[in-house]
Amino acid sequence: MNQKLLEFFHALDRSYFIDNEMKSLAEVDSALPIGYGQTISQPSLVLYMTEVLALNKSCNVLEIGTGSGYQSVFLAEFGGTVYTVERITELSLSAQDRLKNLGYNNIHYRIGDGSTGWKEHAPYHRIIITAAPTHKPDDIVAQLAPEGIMLLPVGPSGHQYLKKLTRDKASTIHEETLLPVAFVELVGKYSR
Repeated sequence: MNQKLLEFFHALDRSYFIDNEMKSLAEVDSALPIGYGQTISQPSLVLYMTEVLALNKSCNVLEIGTGSGYQSVFLAEFGGTVYTVERITELSLSAQDRLKNLGYNNIHYRIGDGSTGWKEHAPYHRIIITAAPTHKPDDIVAQLAPEGIMLLPVGPSGHQYLKKLTRDKASTIHEETLLPVAFVELVGKYSR
C-alpha cells in the first residue's frame, strides 16, 4: 500500500462529506446514503480503488459520479487534473463547495448525464465510474488513453463486479475482474 495514500486516508474526515443524519456513522466501513438515492462509498473500497488507479500528477482523470466528493478528493490529491460529472445538481454543488473549501483547484465539474463520459477533455489516463452500468460503457472506454487504467462496477443490482480495464500501447483493451461490489446503478445510456 502506498504510504502517502494511507496517511491521507487516515487523516481525512469522512464526516465532512456527509450532510445528513448519517454523519455520526462516518467512521463505519460501509456505504451510506447521502440523499437523492445516492451513497458515499465505503472507505476501504475508496482506498482500494485509489490504489488500483496508480495515480500520479501527470494523470488526466475522469470521474463519473461526483456524489459527495469523497472519491474526488483522493483523485485530486494524487492525480493531476480531474474532470468529474454528476447528474444531480444539488450533489454537485455541495461537492464543489466542499472541495474548494479544502483548497483543490485542479478539479473541473460538469452537471449532467455522465453515461457517455466527457469527450471534450479526452483522452484520460485514468477513468473511474462510481455507479454501475449493466454492461461495459463503450463510449467511456473509448476515452481511455493508451497505457490508461479504468475502474468501474458492472452488472445489475446485486450482481456487480469491479472491473479494471487497461489499454496497452497498441490500443488493445485488457479486462480484469477484481471483486464483487454493490454500487447504485448508472443512469443513462448503459442502464437497463
